[in-house]
Amino acid sequence: MSLESEPGEGNSPAAWTAVFIMLAAFAIGTLAFWFNIPWLVFASVGLLGVGAIVGLVLRRAGYGVGGDRVIPKAHD
Repeated sequence: MSLESEPGEGNSPAAWTAVFIMLAAFAIGTLAFWFNIPWLVFASVGLLGVGAIVGLVLRRAGYGVGGDRVIPKAHD
């Protein structure tokens, strides 16, 4: 299977950055909910949205799957 025929799976700097931010938001939100800190729960929901926006901005900047700033790597 060549690199051109692969659908991409989201393995890009944009996707990884968005997932990392969203994972941190979920972890913070879960701890804040457990410790009963409502303002931090809502702030983590906002951070979740920030992660999605950052992913979209990076994709538009060329760091998404097939972007011009991403060097494709061969899969083993």
